[in-house]
Amino acid sequence: MSRSLIATLAAVAALSISVPVPASAQAPQVRIGVLSCNVAGGTGFVFGSSKQLDCTLEGEGRRERYYGVINKFGVDLGATTSSTISWAVLASTDRVGPGALAGTYGGVSGEATVGVGAGANALLGGSDRSIALQPLSVSTQQGINLAVGVAALELRPRR
Repeated sequence: MSRSLIATLAAVAALSISVPVPASAQAPQVRIGVLSCNVAGGTGFVFGSSKQLDCTLEGEGRRERYYGVINKFGVDLGATTSSTISWAVLASTDRVGPGALAGTYGGVSGEATVGVGAGANALLGGSDRSIALQPLSVSTQQGINLAVGVAALELRPRR
């Protein structure tokens, strides 16, 4: 792999971690737990990708399972193995009922992978767009991939 490609991927990774969070997601909110998702591997198709998720929300006295899909629109080149993403889950109140994370989320996304790589996704959505998912730890994955664009996340309760 050329040095210029590696340098470009490293620069994108650095930028992806510093992606600004939408103003609405920066408002003071209550942390209700941590959402950890296992993301299926896959191949980017130049203009985007779609990967399946298996997630668990854990918080004070709370453990909920979700499944879904994360779609990325924009530049997405390469292939990756499975990865893990963790988000801090923020809501406007601590009175969030079971299944409240179900819904559609949107935000910015960026990642770069050469061997082992990193990415970040800040998302807003859920029940009445009242839930914010802020990267707690960046995603870790293996493969060769470059992705920058808009992410859409769809979560459903696992019964």
